[in-house]
Amino acid sequence: MSMQNKTRVVVLISGSGTNLQTLIDQCNDGTLPIEIVSVISNVPDAYGLLRAYKAGIPTEIIDNKKFPDRSSYDQALLKSIDKYQPDLLVLAGFMRILSESFVNHFLGRMLNVHPSLLPKYRGLNTHQRVLDNKDKVHGVSVHFVTPELDGGPVIIQSEVPVLPTDTTESLAERVQKQEHIIYPIAISWFALNRIKLNNNQLEYDDKILNQPIILDNAIVETNSAG
Repeated sequence: MSMQNKTRVVVLISGSGTNLQTLIDQCNDGTLPIEIVSVISNVPDAYGLLRAYKAGIPTEIIDNKKFPDRSSYDQALLKSIDKYQPDLLVLAGFMRILSESFVNHFLGRMLNVHPSLLPKYRGLNTHQRVLDNKDKVHGVSVHFVTPELDGGPVIIQSEVPVLPTDTTESLAERVQKQEHIIYPIAISWFALNRIKLNNNQLEYDDKILNQPIILDNAIVETNSAG
């Protein structure tokens, strides 16, 4: 696949960028048919910016603290993203709630990874909430972003057992490992036109799915896709 045919991706980050690093590595080894055209952070000292710089990817800092309100920030962010003409916007630990107008501008071409088995535990502090509720199973979801917070159709999930000895840190670490597996799968499916957002429903291989794909099945599907 030539470079001009690759799916153009802008990645938004706020922190260390471990998911970003996975995407960079899989771009470099040819696993992912995408080109990361820019990495944008709302946090000036986010370590993920260094990861992008080392990979030769253009970076931008759009510090939300320099804007009076969410609307003006989102407009500046949108303008910056549109310069790169992305096919897909990937949220990778981007710790901002985006306005409805921003989300609608990128509707159907924006993905997020969330550390819970959605629709359970939308929002923050998912690992602690799982432990507080004594859940036996936790996990991670990749979903299309819609105006409803963490409420867009879920594409793929991976489950993680909750151990009696778990802390929020140990649980977060195991969940993050699964993020690094399923996020590239979902992004690859988007790049290969296998998934779409259709009237707020997930369309996978031209069929509407009412349930997310679970990791074990996903591995089979990915391998069979060649």
